[in-house]
Amino acid sequence: MVTVTYVLSYLIPTKHKSVRFPIYSQQAFYIAQSGLEYAIRYGSDQGWRSTTDLQRLNGVGVNQKNLGQGTFTIHYNNATDVLTSTGEITGSNEKREVQVNNLSQFLRLIFDPASPAPCWSSGTQQVRFYIKNIRSENVTLTAFSATWTQDTPTRQLKTISMDGVLKFDGNYVNGSPAVNFNQGGNQQTILPNQVITVVGGWNNNITNGRNIIITFYNAAGKSYPFNLDAPGDGLPAC
Repeated sequence: MVTVTYVLSYLIPTKHKSVRFPIYSQQAFYIAQSGLEYAIRYGSDQGWRSTTDLQRLNGVGVNQKNLGQGTFTIHYNNATDVLTSTGEITGSNEKREVQVNNLSQFLRLIFDPASPAPCWSSGTQQVRFYIKNIRSENVTLTAFSATWTQDTPTRQLKTISMDGVLKFDGNYVNGSPAVNFNQGGNQQTILPNQVITVVGGWNNNITNGRNIIITFYNAAGKSYPFNLDAPGDGLPAC
């Protein structure tokens, strides 16, 4: 009996220690999964719509976050459009790595990679860019909002046109709530793999215009932000 008691007293703590490893491994896996979800949401909220933009996920302060008892680290390869997320548990050697291919596909609407980048098409008064629906379902846009940095605070966004059709005609003030389209049928449907041209016009030239983000919405309120000037250094002329 003494011998049996001794053996059991030795084995039980050992068993408890061994159980920790699969638990840590599972926790690390879920933390790595959280890193993928974070990257997709973060990139979308920033209005990043190209693989070049998404490379900013590798920036210090963006690419690593603490979560619960561990940490995830993300890395995006814009050449392959692959995002890797590594989850690890604090105080252990357990790590799990997960990947998602074609990360930009999760954004649904993107800057069309085959078209020119966003640019000023008329002085610094009119901006032009191209967006593409890369998913298999139609996207119907019904409203927009916008923010930008300027040295001339009286400027207002006057028009939004899509594929040459006026969709908004009014006086939109920087940072105002979303407003509905009021022209051209009050909406714009983008078919799968379709590319459309978007032109936004202000009431006059913008001095040092930069950090321009135009966000489109569908009828359910789903947002599609487009950061036209992600580096924040101004747009080139077309």
